[in-house]
Amino acid sequence: MTLATTRDLVDHAVAGDRAVLAFNVITLEHAEAIATGIQHAGSSAILQVSENAIWFHGGKLSPIIAACAKVAAEASVPISIHLDHFQDLALTERAIDMAADLGVSSIMVDAAHLPYRQNVQQTRDLTCRAQTRGLWVEAELGAIGGKDGAHSPLVRTNPSEAHEFVAQTGVDGLAVAVGSSHAMTSQDARIDLALIAALALSVPAPLVLHGSSGVADETLVAAIGAGIRKINVGTALNVAFTREVRRFLDKNLEVTDPRMYIREGSDSMARTVTHLCRLVDAACVPAR
Repeated sequence: MTLATTRDLVDHAVAGDRAVLAFNVITLEHAEAIATGIQHAGSSAILQVSENAIWFHGGKLSPIIAACAKVAAEASVPISIHLDHFQDLALTERAIDMAADLGVSSIMVDAAHLPYRQNVQQTRDLTCRAQTRGLWVEAELGAIGGKDGAHSPLVRTNPSEAHEFVAQTGVDGLAVAVGSSHAMTSQDARIDLALIAALALSVPAPLVLHGSSGVADETLVAAIGAGIRKINVGTALNVAFTREVRRFLDKNLEVTDPRMYIREGSDSMARTVTHLCRLVDAACVPAR
């Protein structure tokens, strides 16, 4: 199957009052396991590579992104490629300019760490550059908890400010601060469902939930009902992978072949992806 586009996947979610999952990739093994899990669920989803992952790979865009695009293109279900949390201006501009050649159809330009007016200006400039090249653009308003341990999960996005932000920047999707936090390893985030509903009514763009690994299944379903249309997942995959690698190595101290323990971790990651895809696909939104 050819690569899907993030725009098509998000538009489909919006039309059906549902959500599309976006899974963070760090290594090739992530991409392969995620694609396997999506296919087992018979679903569609997004593979996304963060700026941090690019720095992990030496600041080189092509190797990991091209690998993700190849994995996605060979899948039997629709999968798109997205760039997540790009903050470094030079790297972001380079990524936008290279996107088409790498199979990338969307990017999150993250200037949420800047004061509001600077966030608007930088986001608007980068959005224009990206949309000119056909990319779907996500941005963030209200610093979501857990990024580099620097932000409080108590931060909330203001609906009227969010409406103004989208109008001024022209972004296609908006990541909002509603109580979730990045890098959570326990599912005890307290999500403000009423705020999501208010944002959905106010903001003329699909809402994105970051930090969903810390959100309980039933709350995730409720968040979709309230208006979330794209759901980012990262930490839950790493927890699943690492847990099984540790378990295997604890029981097999003599093993040195990484294929043996990576397979255990990858299978666990794929199962997590399948579970989340089925959970989200089954979420029904009551008539309004």
